[in-house]
Amino acid sequence: MTTFVELWTYLSTTPLFGLTATLSVYVLAHAFYTAQNQATWANPVLWSVVALACLLALTGTAYPTYFSGAQFIHVLLGPAVVALGWPLWQRRHELSGRWQPLLFASLAGGAAAAGSAVALGWALGLPDDVLRSLAPKSVTAPVAMGIADTIGGIPALAAVVAVVTGLVGAVSAGPVFNWLGIGTSGADWQTRGFAIGTTSHGIGAAHALQTHPDAGAYAGLALGMQAVLASVLMPLLARCF
Repeated sequence: MTTFVELWTYLSTTPLFGLTATLSVYVLAHAFYTAQNQATWANPVLWSVVALACLLALTGTAYPTYFSGAQFIHVLLGPAVVALGWPLWQRRHELSGRWQPLLFASLAGGAAAAGSAVALGWALGLPDDVLRSLAPKSVTAPVAMGIADTIGGIPALAAVVAVVTGLVGAVSAGPVFNWLGIGTSGADWQTRGFAIGTTSHGIGAAHALQTHPDAGAYAGLALGMQAVLASVLMPLLARCF
């Protein structure tokens, strides 16, 4: 017991704490996810976030202390997103002939995602800066923060909303697609992937890639298109309001 207390005291005051905690929790969460046959409700990212939040709260560990170690994993987010481009490159000839319907779908999906969030927030009487933070909820978190800052929102709030949106999408996508009658064969995987990438960005794309290569490829495409379109169009539209 004394050895454990000494180890905890050492880890909790060094960057090793954040790194060790993140890796350990995710490995356990992923093992649980695998044991449940990759059920959507057992999403390892979701349960890792919950477990780490509980750990920090119970131990009284400040977030900056945790992140001083977790940043070594955080830096891999960029290469991980770039890696989603490989499935797209493999399907470049197929995608080149479908750019028009894909662009229309991306515009429609992005407008629905942002518009529904802002409309719901407005109906609840939320302040203007909060509404502007909700608008980029379906864009990957780093881009959402930049957009929120540009249009008068709160970058930190935009990041939180984007992460929650991604988690909700990754967990609920399967049941929703089944309810809508979107199957799991042929072009249906492409439809599923593009839809989840449009609404749930990186977290959704990672889930799609785990389920099927076509779903992952189209989710990565949708993620990129949303980031570009939202970065260009949202600041222009914000000037009108």
